[in-house]
Amino acid sequence: MALTPAQAALSIAVMAGVTFLTRFLPFLLFDRGGKPPRIVLYLGRVLPPAIIMMLIIYCLRNVSFTSASHGIPELVCVTVAAALHWWKGNNLLSIFTATALYMFLLQVVF
Repeated sequence: MALTPAQAALSIAVMAGVTFLTRFLPFLLFDRGGKPPRIVLYLGRVLPPAIIMMLIIYCLRNVSFTSASHGIPELVCVTVAAALHWWKGNNLLSIFTATALYMFLLQVVF
Protein backbone atom coordinates (compact mmCIF):
# COMPACT_ATOMS: atom_id res chain seq x y z
CA MET A 1 0.00 0.00 0.00
CA ALA A 2 1.51 3.28 -1.12
CA LEU A 3 1.25 6.39 1.00
CA THR A 4 -0.34 9.51 -0.33
CA PRO A 5 1.88 12.61 -0.36
CA ALA A 6 0.05 13.97 2.71
CA GLN A 7 0.55 10.70 4.62
CA ALA A 8 4.23 10.61 3.67
CA ALA A 9 4.71 14.22 4.79
CA LEU A 10 2.91 13.53 8.07
CA SER A 11 4.99 10.41 8.66
CA ILE A 12 8.22 12.32 8.06
CA ALA A 13 7.05 15.15 10.35
CA VAL A 14 6.21 12.72 13.16
CA MET A 15 9.56 10.91 12.81
CA ALA A 16 11.44 14.22 12.79
CA GLY A 17 9.50 15.43 15.85
CA VAL A 18 10.19 12.25 17.81
CA THR A 19 13.87 12.34 16.84
CA PHE A 20 14.15 15.99 17.86
CA LEU A 21 12.34 15.30 21.15
CA THR A 22 14.62 12.41 22.09
CA ARG A 23 17.68 14.59 21.41
CA PHE A 24 16.33 17.67 23.22
CA LEU A 25 14.58 16.04 26.20
CA PRO A 26 17.73 15.39 28.30
CA PHE A 27 18.57 19.10 28.18
CA LEU A 28 15.10 19.90 29.48
CA LEU A 29 15.19 17.29 32.24
CA PHE A 30 18.69 17.87 33.59
CA ASP A 31 20.19 21.14 34.70
CA ARG A 32 23.34 21.95 32.74
CA GLY A 33 25.31 23.05 35.79
CA GLY A 34 24.30 20.23 38.11
CA LYS A 35 25.24 16.59 38.24
CA PRO A 36 22.90 14.03 36.67
CA PRO A 37 20.68 12.06 39.04
CA ARG A 38 22.24 9.03 40.69
CA ILE A 39 19.97 6.65 38.79
CA VAL A 40 21.26 8.00 35.46
CA LEU A 41 24.87 7.56 36.59
CA TYR A 42 24.06 4.05 37.80
CA LEU A 43 22.38 3.08 34.53
CA GLY A 44 25.29 4.53 32.56
CA ARG A 45 27.62 2.27 34.50
CA VAL A 46 25.66 -1.00 34.45
CA LEU A 47 23.76 -0.98 31.16
CA PRO A 48 26.68 -1.29 28.69
CA PRO A 49 28.01 -4.57 30.18
CA ALA A 50 24.45 -5.90 30.54
CA ILE A 51 23.67 -5.15 26.89
CA ILE A 52 26.92 -6.75 25.71
CA MET A 53 26.10 -9.85 27.77
CA MET A 54 22.62 -10.03 26.24
CA LEU A 55 24.16 -9.79 22.75
CA ILE A 56 26.59 -12.61 23.54
CA ILE A 57 23.78 -14.83 24.79
CA TYR A 58 21.69 -13.98 21.72
CA CYS A 59 24.56 -14.79 19.37
CA LEU A 60 25.34 -18.11 21.06
CA ARG A 61 21.75 -19.31 21.49
CA ASN A 62 21.78 -21.62 18.46
CA VAL A 63 25.30 -23.02 18.79
CA SER A 64 25.24 -26.78 18.56
CA PHE A 65 28.01 -28.49 20.47
CA THR A 66 27.11 -31.81 18.85
CA SER A 67 27.51 -30.72 15.23
CA ALA A 68 30.67 -30.83 13.12
CA SER A 69 32.51 -27.82 14.56
CA HIS A 70 31.30 -28.48 18.14
CA GLY A 71 31.04 -24.72 18.80
CA ILE A 72 34.80 -24.28 18.67
CA PRO A 73 34.80 -21.17 16.40
CA GLU A 74 32.21 -19.45 18.56
CA LEU A 75 34.00 -20.21 21.82
CA VAL A 76 37.38 -19.16 20.39
CA CYS A 77 35.96 -15.86 19.16
CA VAL A 78 34.15 -15.10 22.42
CA THR A 79 37.40 -15.77 24.26
CA VAL A 80 39.38 -13.54 21.88
CA ALA A 81 36.82 -10.74 22.18
CA ALA A 82 36.84 -10.94 25.98
CA ALA A 83 40.65 -11.05 26.15
CA LEU A 84 41.02 -8.12 23.76
CA HIS A 85 38.46 -6.09 25.67
CA TRP A 86 40.12 -6.87 28.99
CA TRP A 87 43.54 -5.96 27.54
CA LYS A 88 42.69 -2.87 25.48
CA GLY A 89 39.26 -1.81 26.77
CA ASN A 90 38.09 -0.95 23.25
CA ASN A 91 34.64 -2.25 22.26
CA LEU A 92 35.11 -1.73 18.52
CA LEU A 93 38.49 -3.44 18.44
CA SER A 94 37.12 -6.42 20.35
CA ILE A 95 33.98 -6.76 18.21
CA PHE A 96 35.63 -6.25 14.82
CA THR A 97 38.58 -8.54 15.57
CA ALA A 98 36.36 -11.33 16.89
CA THR A 99 34.01 -10.96 13.90
CA ALA A 100 36.87 -11.10 11.40
CA LEU A 101 38.36 -14.11 13.18
CA TYR A 102 34.97 -15.85 13.18
CA MET A 103 34.53 -15.29 9.44
CA PHE A 104 38.07 -16.58 8.83
CA LEU A 105 37.48 -19.67 10.95
CA LEU A 106 34.19 -20.48 9.22
CA GLN A 107 35.45 -19.87 5.69
CA VAL A 108 38.95 -21.35 5.92
CA VAL A 109 39.33 -23.66 8.89
CA PHE A 110 35.93 -25.26 9.55
